Amino acid sequence: MINKRIAVIGIPGKWSTEVLADHLEAHTGFRCVVDMAEVVLELDTGRLRYRDTLLNALDGVIIKKISEAYSPAADDRLRMLRSLEASGVRCFSAPGQVGRLINRLEGTAALASGGVPLPATRVTESTDAALDAIQAFGKAILKPLYSTKARGMVVLEAEDGIDVNKQKLKTFKARHGLYYVQKFVNLGGQDLGMVFLGGEYLCTYARVADDTSWNTTIHSGGQYQPYEASPELIELGRKAQSCFDLNFTTVDIALTEDGPVVFEVSAFGGFSGASKGCGIDAAEKLCDHVLRQLEAGQ
Repeated sequence: MINKRIAVIGIPGKWSTEVLADHLEAHTGFRCVVDMAEVVLELDTGRLRYRDTLLNALDGVIIKKISEAYSPAADDRLRMLRSLEASGVRCFSAPGQVGRLINRLEGTAALASGGVPLPATRVTESTDAALDAIQAFGKAILKPLYSTKARGMVVLEAEDGIDVNKQKLKTFKARHGLYYVQKFVNLGGQDLGMVFLGGEYLCTYARVADDTSWNTTIHSGGQYQPYEASPELIELGRKAQSCFDLNFTTVDIALTEDGPVVFEVSAFGGFSGASKGCGIDAAEKLCDHVLRQLEAGQ
């Protein structure tokens, strides 16, 4: 047994959270899954408590999932964890880095600044400017700034006409406030998830869509399959994830007629794709990585 007390920040009962907690318990004898909805931050003392556990007394925490859905509230939870990090508790990954990816605009702006190829994208509050982007793209996807698994995304086509698209845009704006309009990319029925651990390449899997959805997410019926990535493609994924400093992540890549493009870098990465698509227990590997970092004092 390794004498370390490491908690998992996640969703109690969810497979990815629990399997990581299982591996940590097997190595350390300590198990703690933290639901951020029940964490209390004492601003006068700087202490964070989860039920009867003082998080400041732990050796580290692994942030597997900050909430069921991305929202500005997730940013608030990360700010609380920054207080924990400031007290000397190691966080994997660092809350500040995770926070850069919770908001879609901040994450993709960092990728664009890093010279990573992305689908053409326009961000605006102007309905007229958003309509112009749809006309220029021909077909576009309207994306909420806070969402995962394609939830809340709307496909818009120029041929549907200005009046139809204007109404869809106004409905979207009433809920989300800002237009993030991205040119529709033909995925050819699949996209890729490229997994990195501690900045090093681990594996690549494909998400293959069913016949009923424009996107490939498992949430919409997609299936995982193995994929052998080329060295050039791996280098693209490495470049994308290097825009951030994450202990574990997945880079979403699409292969288009004009070459590969990156959709996003995941704030947390997924264990299921690595397991079902590549036969790799990424939770075990992340656990080993964290323990090595803590043992080495890094």
